[in-house]
Amino acid sequence: MPDPMELGRTLSVWFLPVIIAITFHEAAHGWMAEKLGDDTARRMGRVTFNPIAHIDPFGTLILPGMLLLFGAPFIFGWAKPVPVAFHRLRHPKRDMIWVALAGPGINMLLAVAAAVAMHGAGWLPLSIVEWVVENLRNAVLVNIVLAAFNMLPIPPLDGGRVLTGILPLPLARSFARIERYGLLLLILVIFLIPMIARELGYSFNPLAWVLLPMIGTLYDIVLVVTGWNVG
Repeated sequence: MPDPMELGRTLSVWFLPVIIAITFHEAAHGWMAEKLGDDTARRMGRVTFNPIAHIDPFGTLILPGMLLLFGAPFIFGWAKPVPVAFHRLRHPKRDMIWVALAGPGINMLLAVAAAVAMHGAGWLPLSIVEWVVENLRNAVLVNIVLAAFNMLPIPPLDGGRVLTGILPLPLARSFARIERYGLLLLILVIFLIPMIARELGYSFNPLAWVLLPMIGTLYDIVLVVTGWNVG
């Protein structure tokens, strides 16, 4: 079990970046849905920057906290999905794509904003500059990881919704049926396949193979466009 002081410091530089990233991600879905004709999220109080409205007690707090407490090599969790009545969108199949992209899109904007804000760290009092910079660095990473992960083409992730909107209608309907098994597929890919591979003496992590290059590329792009040297 980690040292309480070290754990407290770790939480202090990760809590805000994670909560802000999740809150803006979910609120963006609801905001975009409202703009395109469905006010379900607005009526249910989900178009808000109040994180309490988006927190799933187990998926947002308990599970990630337990993984962090016991020193897990990964942190995994989720927020409450924003309710969207896709049939109420003005152009349901097309608008589904924009609603899905709104979450990862706002995360990329937050990553850019955090990277830009780091340029002003030199103006802060020395007593807090290190803590603020750590928060901003973590904000860049958290938002990029959240955007990349959610763009995986697995329903109910945003990438799955985008793919559903792009596919021809007969294929889209068949693909959308996978959503009921989406969480099981994620657990299979994130946990079970790598664990079984390790037990058999192999290193096989398909999620890492896909995500790590995406995350690395997006991270470099954010640093370049915000004026940081990545060479």
